[in-house]
Amino acid sequence: MGFTHGILPPAFPDFLSPGVQTVPITLQGIPAVVLLLAATILEASGDAVVRMAMYNHVGLVRFGLFIGGAALLFGYGTFLNLAPLQFGQVVGLYLATLFVVWQVINFVAFRSLPTLPIVVGGALVIAGGAIITFWKPT
Repeated sequence: MGFTHGILPPAFPDFLSPGVQTVPITLQGIPAVVLLLAATILEASGDAVVRMAMYNHVGLVRFGLFIGGAALLFGYGTFLNLAPLQFGQVVGLYLATLFVVWQVINFVAFRSLPTLPIVVGGALVIAGGAIITFWKPT
């Protein structure tokens, strides 16, 4: 008997009572790519908010930014784990997406454009992510 929520493959043990859904039905139909994109946006945004709290603010504003950053990072973990893929399958696509989103957030939050080494290294990250995600060994 596998999980009844349709996210994890049947190979995982069923610790739940029959008929209990752990993930709301409305979240089950969301494509994995959308969940990964949401996770990467939440992670990069959460990291940026925490960085702003650490280096640009003090007092209650710093505390509020830390709480907001923590909430964004919690959302990242939730959306990443909602993706109906095994963790090994998600890594390549996630890392490639994360690199792109991180550069966008870096520009929006800190007005910083990527340098040539970042662009070249990022191209390798994206290529590696594509290989991990789409190369199916025979």
